[in-house]
Formats: sequence, C-alpha cells, structure tokens
Amino acid sequence: MADDIVQQVLSLLSQPTALPSSCTDAAANATVTSMGGSATLAGGISQVGLLSPLVTLFLWFSKLPDWLKLLIVGGVVESCRRTMFSFYNRVLSAFFITATFEEDDDAYDWMMIWLSKQPSWNSAREVQISTKSFGLRGEVATVPGEEAGAAALLGDSRTLSYLPAPSTAHIFWYPPDAPWHMRRRITVSRMQRNAGGYYGGMEESLELRILTRSHTTLNRLLLDAKRTHLAEKENKISIYVADINDSWRHVASRPKRALNSIVLDPGIKNLLIDDARDFLESRDWYGDRGIPFRRGYLLYGAPGCGKTSIIHSMAGELGLDVYIISLSRAGMDDTKLSELISELPTKCIALMEDIDAAFTSGVTTRAQDTSATEEPEKNKREGPREDSSPIASRVSLSGLLNALDGVGAQEGRILFATTNHYEKLDPALCRPGRMDVHVEFRLASKYQARELFRHFYAPRHKRDDGRAPEQEKVADSGYNTAPSSDVSSCASEEAAEQCTGQLHHSARLFRMDAAVADALAARFAEAVPERQFSMASLQGYLMGYKIRPQDAVDDVEGWVATQMTDKVGKHAKGATLVDKGAEKVEET
Repeated sequence: MADDIVQQVLSLLSQPTALPSSCTDAAANATVTSMGGSATLAGGISQVGLLSPLVTLFLWFSKLPDWLKLLIVGGVVESCRRTMFSFYNRVLSAFFITATFEEDDDAYDWMMIWLSKQPSWNSAREVQISTKSFGLRGEVATVPGEEAGAAALLGDSRTLSYLPAPSTAHIFWYPPDAPWHMRRRITVSRMQRNAGGYYGGMEESLELRILTRSHTTLNRLLLDAKRTHLAEKENKISIYVADINDSWRHVASRPKRALNSIVLDPGIKNLLIDDARDFLESRDWYGDRGIPFRRGYLLYGAPGCGKTSIIHSMAGELGLDVYIISLSRAGMDDTKLSELISELPTKCIALMEDIDAAFTSGVTTRAQDTSATEEPEKNKREGPREDSSPIASRVSLSGLLNALDGVGAQEGRILFATTNHYEKLDPALCRPGRMDVHVEFRLASKYQARELFRHFYAPRHKRDDGRAPEQEKVADSGYNTAPSSDVSSCASEEAAEQCTGQLHHSARLFRMDAAVADALAARFAEAVPERQFSMASLQGYLMGYKIRPQDAVDDVEGWVATQMTDKVGKHAKGATLVDKGAEKVEET
C-alpha cells in the first residue's frame, strides 16, 4: 500500500505540465512584437518563471487523492493551532508565576496549613473535609465554630478542617487585608496522580498561580506560610523515617520534653547539651581547620536508663528534628544507607538505635548461643542450620563506616547511636570522627531514685527568685474526674501520710507540698538499692501509685525484695542452662 502511494506521487511529479494557451500566445506575441527589445523579453520570461512553480504546485495538488489532501490540510491547521497556543501560553506566563509543592516535601504541609486558615475557605463551594493535622496539634486548622465547643461536639476527638478539593481550581485574593489595588489573584489547584512503580499509590501536589510579574507576592506568601507553621509547632519536634521508596517522610510530631524531666547522674545532661550547642555554633571553626562539620555521640548502657529520653529532650532543647535510621529495615543495604544519610538536612539529629543489632554476625552469635543452651537436643536432631534471624541486615560494617564519614556523608548533622552491648561494637565504629563522645548510662543510683520520686509527685519549675511554687497541679489523664483531697496543708511527714492515705485512684487532680515530697523522696531512695534497677523499672513501679505517694513509699521495700528474688532466680536458671549446654557439648 505504501509503495503504491509513493509511485503515484512520483508519477505525478514527473509529468510535464503544459502552460495555458493564453500564456503561450502572450509570450509569442511579445516575442514577435518586440524583436528588438531584449529587456521586455527578459521581463516576460522572468514573470513566467515565477508563476510556473505556483501553477505547477496547484495543478499537482488538484490531482492528489482526497485522503492525502485531508492529511496535508489537517497538518497545516494543527501546526498553526499549536503555534498560536504556544504563543498564547508564552504571553500568559509572562503575567503569571506558577509554584508547585510536592506532597513529600515540608513546604507542602506549610501551604496546606496556611490555606486551611485563609478566610476565603469559609465561602468556598468545593472543599475537602479532613482530620489531618499535618504534624501539628489538632486545633491549628479547624472548622469555624469548632474551637469553642470541640469537647462537647466531638468528645475530644480529632478536629475537622477545610482543605482544597482535588482536581478543582480555587481562586482567592492575597493579601486579604490589603487595599484592592494591591491584592493579587491566586489560583490553587490540588492534583493527584498515580505514583506508578511496584507499590503503586497516589501522589499529590499543590500548584499556585499568581497573577503578577514580580516575585514579591510569592515571597511574602511563602514566608507567611512558613512562619505560621513554625509558630504552631514551636513546642513540638518532628519525627522522620525512611519510607519504602527510601525517601524521608514525616510520620509524627512529639511535644518537646523538658531537660529537668530527665533524671540522670550529675553532669551528664550538661555535658551533652553544652557539647551539642558548641558544635552547632562552630561551623566556621571546623571549616577553617578543614575538619568535617559532623558530630557523633555513642550512648551505651543497660536498657531503660534514659538513652532515648535524653535524645528526645535534646532535640527539643536544640530545636532540631529527628531522623530515625533503621539499619535492620527490610531491603536496607549499603547503597540505600549512604543515600539516606546524604539526603539528611544540614541541621538535624540522626538516630540509630541498637546499632549493635544491625549486623547479622553479632545477632547470630547471640541467637546461636541462646539456642545452644536452651535447646541442645533440638539442635542435635536437626543439625546445623543457616541463620534465620528476622533482624538480619544487608548493611555491612564497611558500608556503615563510609556512610558516616565518607565523601558523600552529610555535614551539619548530629548523630546519636545507642547500644546495650558496647563490648560488641567494632573499634573502627567507635573511633573519634565517627563517635566523638561516649557516655555510659548506668542503673539508677539513690540520687536518681530520689529525684525521680520528687519529680513524679511534685513537678515544679523554679521562679525567677529561685523559690519553688507552693503548690502544683498535675493532671492525671488515666482516671476519671473526681473531687480531689487537699493535701497542701500537710506540713509534716505524718500529716502527709494521713492525707495521702485517704486518696483514691479515681481522683484526677493531685497536689503535694514540696517539703512533703522531699521527705517522702528521701525515704523512697533509702529503700532502693544502689545500681540495681533501671530508671524505667522505678518509673513503672511509681505508675502503679500515681496519686498515692505514701503507699509507694510504704510498699517499695516489698517490691524491691520481690524484684531481687526474681533476679536471683533468673540468674540461677541461666547458669543452670549454660552448664547443661556445656555438658551436652562435651558429650557430643
């Protein structure tokens, strides 16, 4: 078919074209009449030469098939249409500024919160109702009128907010409080599209089109949205984790935790916070000496001694977000780890918890030791088997070291690594430059037990004059509201026992005088043995006496005796299992 079309077109082009008789006669008459006028003859030949291609093209086009004519005409029309629209878009874009925000970027959350607070949404005809908080507290963006009656209307449930409806253009004027001649027309479009890939899903983006030739309005809008978001999250820290696409995604926001709520041995908190602040203020110092601007902290010790808590508190104190790096995540390898660390912000806290469990060899050793002592007969029947630990990771020690201080490692970040088995870490991982500060977290001392009890029952902040307030109300959300007993007048330990002994668990508000709390705290610390229990276990014990401090002091000796007996029994059982395992090994 295609060959026939080509042959037909070539035959049409090869046919001689006869000029009309009128043209031939006119040329002959001009030649006879003006034999002596060479200039006139040349002019006639020139005119015929110019007209001949046009005439030939017209005659050739008239002989083409209809379908080919339609194809040529349609192509010409479409080309003209595209040219006109391209010119129109170029002219239009000269008067508009377009800004796009992707869903996985922080700026997207800023804009969604900012848009939900705009007065124009009160009169919008198409909106999406959402309970998303975008990492902020629920009352940031709410339906008008909900703030006053939220508890009665929704029973303290998640609040509602207006958001732009997907695939719909919304128009408003900004700034709303400016004179009419200074306002700019803004079109907002929220678009959703298929993410594609193996896991699929939907991706969202936000597009803003501003009718202005200057970036002044866009800059003001962005700063306004950022200030609004930062002001609302002033007392929160953001938590990020890596998603299945190996991109950082915001998963939660947590309230900042005051440093005085963390009870550690004297000097540890000051050491960590002062060193971190000095690092953040020393970028030029590092640069002048050619030292990579990175800082690493290794926190090690028994579980439940406050390693994660101090990191949480320091993040709030320094105003940094926390990026959790899980080395044992499924699919994690050296390349992905290096990419994640290189994409960290310049100022943040990177957290690697239980770094000793990241490598298969260390976990396998412990797993095989346990198996050999507890199930020797099963191992003997089944024979040797490959490691099937769910914590197995494809991250190698070399890959981790290169990610921490390699060429592509991010600068400006603070790395915190925690471990319960300091002796299992490779010396190359613990050297300065990777882990600069090593801090041991030991089991609770009597000082820590006393401070924990005092803060648990009488949390207080010092006034400017250094004196503590007389009374402090502590809300206990674990119980229903009920009238509380007044123990603020208990000035002695005996009076405190009488007052607090009458309190019931249904009471929600509890108040204790600082002097009474100090006296009970001293008794509590005296009953707790030195370096035998973790802070988490002591706090767990006190949680059972949330508003009964006197009962907590009276019962602590019995609790300590029970815990010590259980601990001795566990050690004896473990030693027996080890001995049996050794005997089985010798027999085999």
